[in-house]
Amino acid sequence: MTTALQPPLPSHPLLRLRLAPRGGLARALDGAWWPRSYDLLAELPRLLAGLPRTWGGISSVTVKGGVWTALPGRILIANQPVRLTRSPTPSAPPTVVLLAPGRGRWDLLVIPPDTTPEAAEPLMAAAAGDHA
Repeated sequence: MTTALQPPLPSHPLLRLRLAPRGGLARALDGAWWPRSYDLLAELPRLLAGLPRTWGGISSVTVKGGVWTALPGRILIANQPVRLTRSPTPSAPPTVVLLAPGRGRWDLLVIPPDTTPEAAEPLMAAAAGDHA
């Protein structure tokens, strides 16, 4: 009897993030993020680790929409405190707002984790300004 070896599963699934190109045009969204669950405490470290270094250290995250599980006021990510807040409007479109002191603000559309790839792709492309 032979046993076929299965390739190991990645220890960190790929980050599903699409960012708009930086330019002089003002944009409502800076891209889209498609997390794998509604557990922000599990998903946020992966998101922040995958952001461009030029964005600097994110110190504050505001979530909009009522999809996330309970949030503490602060968490420590990569030895950096990050303040977490929820928008007072739970019916707002699901977005996450990232703030880095002296660097800027970025607004990302949040694609619900249970969205199919076929439905998620056009949403992510539109949020990133892809006109293919």
